[in-house]
Amino acid sequence: MSDRSVSVEIPEVGGVLTADEVLASARSIARVQRRDGMIPWFEGGHCDPWNHVEAAMALSVCGLHEAAEAAFDWLARRQLADGSWFNYYLGGSVKDARVDTNVCAYVATGLFHRYRITGDASFLARHWSMLEAAVDFVLRHQRPDGSVTWSLDPSGRRESYALLTGSASIYHALRCAVAVAEALGKERPEWELAAGRLGHAVAHHGRSFAPKDDYAMDWYYPVLSGSLAGWAAHFRLVSGWQRFVIDGRGVRCVASQDWVTAAETAECALTLDALGLREAATELLAAAQGLRLDDGSYWTGMVYPEQVTFPAAERTTYTAAAVVLAADALSRATPGSGLFRGEGLPAPLDLPESSCPWGTGDCSAPAAVL
Repeated sequence: MSDRSVSVEIPEVGGVLTADEVLASARSIARVQRRDGMIPWFEGGHCDPWNHVEAAMALSVCGLHEAAEAAFDWLARRQLADGSWFNYYLGGSVKDARVDTNVCAYVATGLFHRYRITGDASFLARHWSMLEAAVDFVLRHQRPDGSVTWSLDPSGRRESYALLTGSASIYHALRCAVAVAEALGKERPEWELAAGRLGHAVAHHGRSFAPKDDYAMDWYYPVLSGSLAGWAAHFRLVSGWQRFVIDGRGVRCVASQDWVTAAETAECALTLDALGLREAATELLAAAQGLRLDDGSYWTGMVYPEQVTFPAAERTTYTAAAVVLAADALSRATPGSGLFRGEGLPAPLDLPESSCPWGTGDCSAPAAVL
């Protein structure tokens, strides 16, 4: 069965987004996609592989299968020999030769999401070598404490620190990679063990990461990724809510600025949904609609109370994609809608290092939830 024949139910969130509006957002992404499959941030702009994958996931949600396939084929063609991708591409050239480990890992999330929607194992098999090379590259940069070094500079020099958001996203991607391997009848226990070490670091060892706690993503990503769950996840969101959320407007990208971004707002809605807080998630997604344009695209961000777009007049494909994914999660429309609720993923492991100062049972560093 070709995945191009798979029909989908277009997401619809009552009182927030109609199915036609969600489809319009996906089509706004497809209009920007280049003939070679690359999805830049905006027409004529650069592309980074993480947001490229996010955009491809939104295309899959809305049944734009040929466009989604073309996006993954572009990734396969541009993958470097060591399994990585450069940070930014512009047209057919490289704009930024830095290599970001989280950017490289996210292909696993995209591949498993597409498989959940289409059920097409032949698609996974076709891109298995790409996935395996990417994951192996990322894990070569896992640190002794379980975290993952965030990048290599253009000369190939490894940076000296890890980032919390990036490592949290990698944790979720590793679980997706294990799920892909299982779907293909392959065993990769080393990936699962690496994920367990990484998830432990994200949940319990905030000091392993460079201080970026003024950024909203560092607030909600440990929860969105599944690294934090239960009371710790709820406590983390509640404790940061006043800092990061402007009621009726959305989520500040940076706590110290009244700059709301639709992508962070939609991702935070995904996070609330993952905790079962659907009403709050729906209200937050509704707030993001203040940045929607008539063609289904979204302004990247808005400064309040001035209501000035920032970056000026910028609308981005990854922003529309985040909204589509949040709408799917809330509507339970497609089989991929539960990706960030952990549906179809292997049970999470929590594997502290033998030298972990917090023990091996109820390990809990205070920095994990504050």
